[in-house]
Amino acid sequence: MLSWALTFLVLAIIAGVLGFSGIAGGAAAIAKILFMVFLVLVIASVVLSAARGKPIV
Repeated sequence: MLSWALTFLVLAIIAGVLGFSGIAGGAAAIAKILFMVFLVLVIASVVLSAARGKPIV
């Protein structure tokens, strides 16, 4: 589950870089939303993994 969250976080960062550089104004808003959603998912995955006693990576 953590690997999926990290994968989508990387995709959101790439979308953010493309959107924030002025390529597309609409993509910037979508990238901000995706970045925040997947950042929350990464944090939740780390917390749940730590709570279960599993290694984080």
